[in-house]
Amino acid sequence: MTETNPKPEAPDASHPDAGLFGQPLFRDPGARALSRVGVVDVGSNSVRLVVFDGAARSPAYFYNEKIMCALGAGLSESGILNPQGRLRALNALRRFQHLAQGMGLPNLTVVATAAVRDASDGRDFCAEVQRETGLRIWVIDGKEEARLSAQGVLLGWPGSYGLVCDIGGSSLELAEISDGRVGRRVTSSLGPLKLREIKGGKKGRQTHIRETMTALQEAMGAQRDRLFLVGGSWRAIARIDMHRRSYPLHVLHEYRMTARSVSATIKFIEESNLDELRSACGISSARMSLVPLATEVLSRLVKTFRPKDIAVSSYGIREGMLYEQMPQRLRDRDPLIESCRFAEAKDARMPGFGKSLYAFIHPLFKSVPASRRRLIKAACLLHDVSWRAHPDYRAETCFDNATRANLGGLKHSERVFLGLALLHRYSNKREGTRFAELYDLIDDAERRQAEILGKAMRFGAMLWMTQDAKRGTLRWFPKKKHLQLSLTPDMIPLFGEVAEARLMSLAASLEASLEVKKLR
Repeated sequence: MTETNPKPEAPDASHPDAGLFGQPLFRDPGARALSRVGVVDVGSNSVRLVVFDGAARSPAYFYNEKIMCALGAGLSESGILNPQGRLRALNALRRFQHLAQGMGLPNLTVVATAAVRDASDGRDFCAEVQRETGLRIWVIDGKEEARLSAQGVLLGWPGSYGLVCDIGGSSLELAEISDGRVGRRVTSSLGPLKLREIKGGKKGRQTHIRETMTALQEAMGAQRDRLFLVGGSWRAIARIDMHRRSYPLHVLHEYRMTARSVSATIKFIEESNLDELRSACGISSARMSLVPLATEVLSRLVKTFRPKDIAVSSYGIREGMLYEQMPQRLRDRDPLIESCRFAEAKDARMPGFGKSLYAFIHPLFKSVPASRRRLIKAACLLHDVSWRAHPDYRAETCFDNATRANLGGLKHSERVFLGLALLHRYSNKREGTRFAELYDLIDDAERRQAEILGKAMRFGAMLWMTQDAKRGTLRWFPKKKHLQLSLTPDMIPLFGEVAEARLMSLAASLEASLEVKKLR
């Protein structure tokens, strides 16, 4: 990809945190080429097309389709691709190519992994696909697969560190990440389709898994940080863990588990009727058939590497392929802020006001850590993007969007905080909504801060002004619990009854005395 260097938009230097509100890179011609990208992952178990669209650093899934083909079924014994799976994969790729043409995509990037690289007829399959569809398949080795999967994790968690474990149908890859870079990588044959063919039943499989995992540990060294789980079998186990715990937020990305919860869920699976469990958790029959084998691998993986915590990543090799095309300056951006900037530019009534709103309410949050400050910035950018919703449902729509939207770089607790803040942007009260069970994912202090943020935005949104107008200021004296608003002459006409009522509601949530000064 050719990188361009347009003259950047000058950030507003009037505020110390203006850096995050510099030129959004989705407007940069060098990033705009990434605005719609189609990638295909030809795996041992499934063939999937994903078309990314939107803000390049945190793209939305414009289109996502998966066909379960089981290309790798029986490969260890036959040495060739599953004939029925091969036919299904060819038909899937033919369909995907037609879809791409209909969407106006210039091309599809197609990558094949373990099954195609291991099968004796893998090259023949690739040639057949190219003849029939015009698509060229790039067959990658295990270490390259590990690298791309790790880059997919970095797309969602920039600067993250830990061990990435990607499980496919025929293989399992490990990669370490640190400071936003991919380090050591290894591959193995611990995919469920391969494990089916191990002799000696469960005892034979467990011996093979233990010996292989020991070799992986020797290659990777100690990895006691976070474990990132990538792959459909891991996500299925996470769904079951959610079901067992009655977890209220059904978003797999950034779902957290512990070694203890993994152990409890594995036992739960062993004791459950798999058909009933599959139906309750919305897991396909093909995927569910692999889950018991995947649990044996996960159990040994956790016992071997003993991670401090476990995070599920919905981002993997396909997102890693997108990350591969990004210039480093784009990789370094915060995916949450980029996504919110894109949403504001696309849907807000006054694009750009989010930056002014943040500067206005910032005095209320001077002492918060950087992790909270980025959520406040995100909330200000998103504060007006749901204005088209019916007024009776606008608050709930905001909460629903924040907690379930495709936003990268957000823990579940942060999603709830952001959702509550945006709910309070449109409503003084949060009781009585259908989301009440989610509120417990954050503590009382966080709920109170989200309310204060929402009410501050609710008041600040009343003060739309032209860019060259002289704005007033908020001052907050936390020790005295005193809130002061200074109104410039330009602002005085905007401070009507509704605005005053919203300011008083904010002061009440702060448990503060209130002073309004009119400047001349």
